[in-house]
Amino acid sequence: MKKIIWIFALTLIVGACGTDSENAEDNAKNEGNVDTDEPVNLYEKIMDEGVISVGTEGTYAPFTFHNEEDELTGYDVEVIQEVTNRIGIEVDFMETQWDSMFAGLNSGRFDVIANQVGIREDRLANYDFSVPYTISSAVVVVPEDNTDIKSFEDLEGKNSAQSLTSNYGEIAEEHGAELVGVEGLAQAIELMKQGRVDVTVNDRLAVLDYMQAQPDAGIKIVARSDDASENAFAFRKDNEELVEAFNDQLEAMKEDGTLAEISEKWFGEDVSE
Repeated sequence: MKKIIWIFALTLIVGACGTDSENAEDNAKNEGNVDTDEPVNLYEKIMDEGVISVGTEGTYAPFTFHNEEDELTGYDVEVIQEVTNRIGIEVDFMETQWDSMFAGLNSGRFDVIANQVGIREDRLANYDFSVPYTISSAVVVVPEDNTDIKSFEDLEGKNSAQSLTSNYGEIAEEHGAELVGVEGLAQAIELMKQGRVDVTVNDRLAVLDYMQAQPDAGIKIVARSDDASENAFAFRKDNEELVEAFNDQLEAMKEDGTLAEISEKWFGEDVSE
């Protein structure tokens, strides 16, 4: 009798362990952490479910942030919403700090990043990118009434307000400017308005955003560097079909003027080229 009870108990234990193991494996598969015999086609999965998960900060105005009604909005948000509308899927935004953004993409927490991700050589080794939807570069900014600074070459001998740790300060210095340290763009513009400096070199998008928010700032852009940085949507490797679907719609948005229209809404001019 004892032998029968012992066998019965052993059967229950083995059965329970088998169930726990199967559940753990199922949970891992659902999170995308376990390789299956047949790799999941992410594009087909997204199209079947009708939803794509998008990693974004939600704190990076004017690209991705919350408005006064606490609604997620911004340039990147509108661009990806237009892309996904055209593809025929909905967006599930997953707000994440920038420091953990790529970890979230790597783990499968979301399918794509929409957060002004720059296309760089080191990133290309690990991620795929869409065609760029934002292009920026260094620009020369002067007071509105300036007439003698029209190019980077004209920075020679001028006082330029710059953050001393920024690469824009290096650009100004390389062109012969004397640097005056500031904490950021707003302070640089204030010093120009006071006549304490002649010029500042900064990021085109940041300057356009400032001019859009402060139309009476009294500044203008007089030169733009040929060296541009390109920003795009970032994907995990080996999802060519999904990347191609995004590229098709971004190209169509460029051709029909939609991308330029979204750009002009947020920056006052087309920042997609």
